[in-house]
Amino acid sequence: MARHHFNLHLVSDATGETLIAASRAVSAQYQGICSLEHVYPMVRSVAQLDKAIAEIEAAPGMVLFTLVDPQHAQRLTEACTRIGAPCLSVLAPIMTLFESYIGPAVKPRPGAQHMLNADYFRRIDALNFTMMHDDGQQSESYEAADVVLMGVSRTSKTPTSIYLANRGVKTANLPFVPNTPLPKSIEKLRNPLVVGLLASPERIVQIRANRLLSLHADPESPYVDRRLVAEEVAQSRKLFEEHGWPTIDVTRRSIEETAAAIIDLHKLHKLKFISAA
Repeated sequence: MARHHFNLHLVSDATGETLIAASRAVSAQYQGICSLEHVYPMVRSVAQLDKAIAEIEAAPGMVLFTLVDPQHAQRLTEACTRIGAPCLSVLAPIMTLFESYIGPAVKPRPGAQHMLNADYFRRIDALNFTMMHDDGQQSESYEAADVVLMGVSRTSKTPTSIYLANRGVKTANLPFVPNTPLPKSIEKLRNPLVVGLLASPERIVQIRANRLLSLHADPESPYVDRRLVAEEVAQSRKLFEEHGWPTIDVTRRSIEETAAAIIDLHKLHKLKFISAA
């Protein structure tokens, strides 16, 4: 009988985000099979580690870990060998590569990637800015943004903006509404990169219909009229072309893929901006 799920234990001395991201990237390659995640974050003492080991023994499965303390890593590895649970240090191959090139780290630092450094506060600042400039708010201060996203309703402007903010990119987003003039400040922007988000009318209608369904609204609303939606998209595309703003078709893109493309565009934009200064 085919296995449709399995236990996956993720043991970390930090938040576990690295393990979750890495394991899900691999799990996604297996259709019809899902992992039952058991996450053990902030494991920094023997007592915490032994508790995780006890749970692994109770529900055997694969074990991935990020433990920079070598004694903790050895203790977990030995326990997994005894239990018969395959385990892997996700950081070990990367640490080995780093050590071969730049030498060993002076002192192991659990959760060092989450220290309150300048990059951390930059991301918090970006997130605050992005939330304050969502859906056309405070357009008079868009000049302080790194990126301004535009598009018709349901082109994933807000989730993309939040994702970018978590990468430290101050992002504002502005909905395109047919026959509604843009804020005057948009025409004068110099610092931000303005990006137009596009999607196929069919995809937008599908998302809007689901939105109306969740709100128990009229399913026959013009908001989901295929012809009107197609006109909206065409008008937005024309606007982006008139201003020379780069566009991204988000029809078949995930938020992460869209954000990655925007970050690449922003890097080029900054270089041009610096060259022109």
